[in-house]
Amino acid sequence: MRRLLGLRRRLSGRWSIFAIGFLIGLAIAFLHARAAHAASSTIGRTWAIAEPDAMAEIEARAATVPPDLAARFGPRTNWSAMRSAHLAPATHARTRFVVPFYTLDQEVRLPDGRLLYPKGFTFNPLSYVSLPQKLVIVQPRDLGWALRVAAPADFILLAAGGPRDADAISLGEQHRRALFILEERVKQRLGLTVAPVIVRQVGQKLELSEVRLDRRSDGGTR
Repeated sequence: MRRLLGLRRRLSGRWSIFAIGFLIGLAIAFLHARAAHAASSTIGRTWAIAEPDAMAEIEARAATVPPDLAARFGPRTNWSAMRSAHLAPATHARTRFVVPFYTLDQEVRLPDGRLLYPKGFTFNPLSYVSLPQKLVIVQPRDLGWALRVAAPADFILLAAGGPRDADAISLGEQHRRALFILEERVKQRLGLTVAPVIVRQVGQKLELSEVRLDRRSDGGTR
């Protein structure tokens, strides 16, 4: 048990990107809620904060940015950071399960030098963390369907679509919802091949439900 707890404390930064991202989001929300309702008191001596105000520093740095900086980078569709991983359209509906095992790429030692976990140790992150939201992964042309089936707290990830598709930021602004790109490492981590696919945690596994959409002549789905 002590070894498992040690692993949980030391390897949060190395768990799968989706699991740790959701935990961070939950932690931030929890701290904000506590701060909004908790009373505070002062015990002992206090000192004024010596560091400059972070927001003032950000505003001062932003004021020095040239007004045409965004135009220098060209259209967002050409940015490498905005390129999603490609998935083929699903032709059959099926459900499969994935265990997202992770293998340590370096050893983990205690402060006194004792070896806690050797390099190559493999474990299942879902044994320690939970994934409360679903991942709804679609091509941009199926975004309307994703918006209908996704709960407000779910994450919608856009796979690569056609060359004329708008980028995730523009689509998010249009629909007033945060949208994310499907990164290649997430695609490989989950073994994704087609979209749409809905990912959710079931016990200590991930359930991947691939959805075949019936398309109308006007390009819509049903």
